Amino acid sequence: MPDNINWPRKTRELHSHHFDSTAWNDLRFRDDDIVIATYGKSGTTWTQQIVGQLIFGGDPELAVAELSPWLDLRVPPKEIKLPLVEAQTHRRFLKTHLPVDALRFSPRAKYIYVARDARDVVWSLYNHHANANQLWYDALNKTPGLVGPPIEPPTRDIRQYWHEWLARDGHPFWPFWDNVRSWWRIRELPNVLLLHFAALKRDLPGEVRRIAAFLDIPVDPSREHAILEYCSFDWMKKNAAKAAPLGGAFWDAGADTFMNKGTNGRWRDTLSADEAARYEQRAEAELGADCARWLASGEP
Repeated sequence: MPDNINWPRKTRELHSHHFDSTAWNDLRFRDDDIVIATYGKSGTTWTQQIVGQLIFGGDPELAVAELSPWLDLRVPPKEIKLPLVEAQTHRRFLKTHLPVDALRFSPRAKYIYVARDARDVVWSLYNHHANANQLWYDALNKTPGLVGPPIEPPTRDIRQYWHEWLARDGHPFWPFWDNVRSWWRIRELPNVLLLHFAALKRDLPGEVRRIAAFLDIPVDPSREHAILEYCSFDWMKKNAAKAAPLGGAFWDAGADTFMNKGTNGRWRDTLSADEAARYEQRAEAELGADCARWLASGEP
């Protein structure tokens, strides 16, 4: 790896009902660590499943929610989480929803950032939020270490939810544009790979091979079919309890809510052409034309 690379540096901490970014400050990185980053509801679990299946060579019993923790989620606290991560003996693959400047970045690790059109993100996010049960709210709002306001139940109107999310930049979760911009800016680094939800949908085998090559994981041809099967949305939906936090306990309908539809474009049934166009103008203003085009489709 070149010696003259200007590596990203952490410049701030993020704290909220979800975040404790300080967890990364105390992580002891290994040379082969993998970090899977997204804004959220962008293909995070899908990518964790792909990476896990590549590491373990196609294992139908793989419990990705246990093996690949969300390190900056403030519950359980870092005092519990970090020793568990330190004790892992397999190649570690960790999850984050932080922007780059709130993340302690290691030149030794490999980073995969997964993006999705914001409209698809919000439609998935609304399902996640609207179906959360009291256990979810208690974990986020009534545990020690909460900084800032609690998260409240959402409106019943998804159009209103969309407009509030857009007007208040990710409310009630976390800022969107900063997240995408920060990872787009470092896309040329040798240890960063950008993925897109739509590309995973279009060509899962090709994207799995691209991820394997980036991570230097040789794929046994006799296991490739099994790996692809266990990474398909249909298989993951049928085995959702292995991917959902606490097996889906935070949603009354269980893990099926966490692994919802895996489709794009549901916003077209709600947003008018004018509303969609205003969003597209906003995306270009926030991100620039190239990044906005990639965010919309996954195509350069």
